[in-house]
Amino acid sequence: MRTLCASTLIGEFFVIGFAGLVAMKDPDLSMSTVWTVSGIAMFLCLLLCGLVTRPGGIGLGWALQAVLIASGFVVPSMFFLGAAFAALWWASVHYGRKIDEAKARFAAQAEASTPDAA
Repeated sequence: MRTLCASTLIGEFFVIGFAGLVAMKDPDLSMSTVWTVSGIAMFLCLLLCGLVTRPGGIGLGWALQAVLIASGFVVPSMFFLGAAFAALWWASVHYGRKIDEAKARFAAQAEASTPDAA
């Protein structure tokens, strides 16, 4: 699960950076505000890559997805991109757990079928 979720978060890191570039063109927003908010969100993406397997990591990832969708009020294309990444996040969590379960079953079967070397 960690690999799939981290891949999604790294993709979001870049999308947030590009959205910051688009948001800079808005005359109502200062450059410092845009890059402070974008920088914090980008940092959270990187931080969550390491926290995804810890308690609360998945929940924080969902919170980030909600914020990414809500950023569509500033950069309208983020409504679509945020929803797309929320779907990718769901798929990463859902299928990542299935992969982890399959790996655990495979390891248990391999251990059970290996004779003791004693």
